[in-house]
Amino acid sequence: MQKFLTTAVLLTATLLSCAQQKEKKQYSMATTNNTTQVAAATTDTATFGEGCFWCTEAFFQRLEGVISVTSGYGGGHVENPTYEQVCDKTTGHVELARIVYDPSKISYDELLEVFWKTHDPTTKDRQGNDVGPQYKSVIYYHSEEQKQKAEKYKAELDKSGAWDKPIVTTIEPFKNFYPAENYHQDYYNNNQQQGYCYFVIRPKLEKFEKVFKDKLKKH
Repeated sequence: MQKFLTTAVLLTATLLSCAQQKEKKQYSMATTNNTTQVAAATTDTATFGEGCFWCTEAFFQRLEGVISVTSGYGGGHVENPTYEQVCDKTTGHVELARIVYDPSKISYDELLEVFWKTHDPTTKDRQGNDVGPQYKSVIYYHSEEQKQKAEKYKAELDKSGAWDKPIVTTIEPFKNFYPAENYHQDYYNNNQQQGYCYFVIRPKLEKFEKVFKDKLKKH
């Protein structure tokens, strides 16, 4: 298997990172607690961290069977953290995507396949120019079945030599999730001409859509 995404998109993109694109405007904070019910009995939830949540959200939103994707923070000890607090690297939180999906249309195994193929799981606390503990590669499992599948997939990939370096992705029990500020939600779709979106996310998304064309929503 080859890495199918590249971090060197254009020379100008090397100056771009998720954290550098801070919003200057005021926003209202969308908060929740870790007992919030987000899915009906016929849906399931996956929670992944694979770098900047703007990228992760854009990938999973386009998959058939995915009902909603929420960008947020989780795994840390600070309740209702702000983006600035998470960027300060003291909260223990990771940028995450909470994915609510219909298991009759897309399986957890298929979501795992997308997870592994849309980032580099061998770089610790880093994806491209986004560096820090908030960008670590992590799977937060919601059930024993999810745990077993994630661990099996990781072991098989490591054994196959898909990457030159060992996988550093951690597989941990779900702890908490706090939705990010409103302006982070649906970020790529609402800001396609913004620098990070145009130079970093768009080329990745174009490659993603070619690789997973059979799994995309029909518009």
